[in-house]
Amino acid sequence: MTERSQHMLKRTVHRSHQMSAESIAKDLQTSCGLHISTTLYGELHGMGFHRAAASKPYITKCNTKHRMSWCKKARHHWSNSRLTM
Repeated sequence: MTERSQHMLKRTVHRSHQMSAESIAKDLQTSCGLHISTTLYGELHGMGFHRAAASKPYITKCNTKHRMSWCKKARHHWSNSRLTM
């Protein structure tokens, strides 16, 4: 990669750090005409970006309620385990 393309990559990552590496590659290709495939991960790692954001699974309202009830039941156990440590 050229120095200019590395600068564009760094600017894209800083602008929206939640983007996945695949989205970054598509963004650079559409906005700048850069075609980056396998070198993207190496370049990101070399620039100090060791992890690209992954897409998060959608949590349904039903699952949210189940998780909240589980947390409320387990809350007593968590507070007691901190006291014994």
